[in-house]
Amino acid sequence: MRSRAASGLLRGARAAAGALASLTLMLMATPGPAAGPAAPDPDAILRRAFEEYRAKSSESSVAMTVHRPEWERHLDMKVWTRGEDDALVRFVAPPKDAGNATLKVADNIWVFNPKLNQVIKLPVSMMSQSWMGSDFSYNDLSKSEELLEWYQHRLSGTEESGGHTLWTIESRPKPGAPVVWGKVTVKIRDDDVLSEETFFDQDLKPVRRMQTEKVGPLGGRPYPLVMSMHPMDSPGQWTRIETLEGEFNLALPEYLFTLSNLQYPRQ
Repeated sequence: MRSRAASGLLRGARAAAGALASLTLMLMATPGPAAGPAAPDPDAILRRAFEEYRAKSSESSVAMTVHRPEWERHLDMKVWTRGEDDALVRFVAPPKDAGNATLKVADNIWVFNPKLNQVIKLPVSMMSQSWMGSDFSYNDLSKSEELLEWYQHRLSGTEESGGHTLWTIESRPKPGAPVVWGKVTVKIRDDDVLSEETFFDQDLKPVRRMQTEKVGPLGGRPYPLVMSMHPMDSPGQWTRIETLEGEFNLALPEYLFTLSNLQYPRQ
């Protein structure tokens, strides 16, 4: 009797163990909730937008309007960029401004005044200051790497606008970063067009805002053809830059971004 009872208990234990093993395998094989799409990488979004704006090199014709409540000023210029940090801007009109030029190479910036026939190197502290009396800074010339290098980025919002997904990225300085702005927010379309950029002071008060007013094809890509900068504390004051013509990824001559060419242009 005891032998038969023990045998029955053993068979029951084996059956229970088998059922438990089968249940474990079923649970392991049952798929969990499907993973959603990975969140967009804000660093990658910013870098793509900057690379699309600058390309490896570029040559463009640009018109600039500086507007103040009491007056308005119009200037025409030629702009060349190379890589991430180099830019040459030469004014061609009106006659009183023609020949003025600005050269930026890495972290160095020089201006040339043809009336004085003099080249002046600006200190690094001047690179975030007004350029040619406009609301754009020297760092705005070719979209400086400062934002990519010295700020930490997070995706703070996503919306649909004009048939495009629009990402809002909040950028705050890394600890000890040598930067002016306490925060920068950037809006970028899903086709890598920079739509808006707002700059905040160290108290996180908005100081100025850049807005893209017109997007169109340029050099085989969608491009912010018209951009304007607005100081937040000066209603009725703005500067608009309109790109009239442009080519990208050109083989530009080495002499273009030199001090000798700044003062004595070969083109």
